[in-house]
Amino acid sequence: MKAYELRNNYNATLYGCYLGYIVQAIVNNFLPLCFVVIRDTYGISLAKVTFLITFNFGIQLLVDFLSAFFVDRIGYRASMLIAHIVSAAGFVTLGLLPQRLSDPYAGIVLAVILNAIGGGLLEVLVSPIVEACPTENKEKAMSLLHSFYCWGHMGVVIITTVFFRLFGIQSWTVMAIIWAVIPLANTFVFSQVPIRALVSGDERGLSFKELAGRSSFWILFMMMICSGASEQAVSQWASTFVERGLDITKTAADIAGPMMFALAMGLSRLFYGKYGERIELRKFMVGSSVLCLLSYILIFASKSPVIGITGCILCGFSVGILWPGTFSLAAASVKKGGTILFALLALAGDVGCGGGPTYVGLISSAFGDDLRIGTGLAVIFPIGIIIGIWLLGPVNVTRPGSAKKAAAEK
Repeated sequence: MKAYELRNNYNATLYGCYLGYIVQAIVNNFLPLCFVVIRDTYGISLAKVTFLITFNFGIQLLVDFLSAFFVDRIGYRASMLIAHIVSAAGFVTLGLLPQRLSDPYAGIVLAVILNAIGGGLLEVLVSPIVEACPTENKEKAMSLLHSFYCWGHMGVVIITTVFFRLFGIQSWTVMAIIWAVIPLANTFVFSQVPIRALVSGDERGLSFKELAGRSSFWILFMMMICSGASEQAVSQWASTFVERGLDITKTAADIAGPMMFALAMGLSRLFYGKYGERIELRKFMVGSSVLCLLSYILIFASKSPVIGITGCILCGFSVGILWPGTFSLAAASVKKGGTILFALLALAGDVGCGGGPTYVGLISSAFGDDLRIGTGLAVIFPIGIIIGIWLLGPVNVTRPGSAKKAAAEK
């Protein structure tokens, strides 16, 4: 698509946002696929290698918080360009720097920092840009948007695995540089497409103090923590269930488990993105939370590994709407929340993503490393979402055709 075709095309803005979530999926999921070869090639301990995951999400948490105070000052476009350029720089650094330094680990850490800054910014920016686009069916668009993270996750695993099979896992540095092409291409897209702000120039968005003074914000904050925890409490342990249930190698389980979970989650988001006008958002979220709760009980109550795997897949489908749905409820119930609202909700979601698996792991450890018990007691997370929806009360999320109807009534 040529530049002049992008400049007044909000559909191109949406497509760029979809691609932005794919970039974030690459940031979060490519490096773990290379952990074994990094350890073997550079003699880095497994503890230092796995610390990179914690470091990545820690930086993203920091970026989530800080972005609430600078994104509106420099604007969405500049922030999106920075996010993509820094992400691309992270992949290029990962591909070139480790083998050129006396301490390869330092080069990998620098790449992780750059990727995490880009990924953190994308998490904060993409949802409000989609929310601000002059389109109807906001909750459908939000659900479809978030499905692209799932497709990106699956794509990273499949494409990287095929590349390693064809060219050898030692070519992982080449693959890292190839992945940089996607954020670079999207940099051009966001240099051209129209971008609207959630709060117009003649309006003032809520300050942090004003936002913190609203009970609805804290309900939504709690719901985002529970959404992230509900998703990752099982996702992080999916490979273990698959390995035990199908009696396959750990490497195959690490690929198949998360992919099955991501596929189910993506299908859920795609389903609501297509049929959302027929289903009220709050009811769909309550139903999904109940299904999530039941999937936890299924994993807990059954000693059959195959049924445990089924519970994992059901959990993936059930959590699909929780994160994007909470974003949509927030945009509808907290008017003029602006970027700071989405940034703090992204922060809450990341806290849940980190806390959920930790909670399951600690509970399981206390009961003799029994993952079934840890997962069973994770029911507090979907229950928290149901309570949050009840406390929030009815929310006037824009329904299909409502804008046209309002215009006709005028």
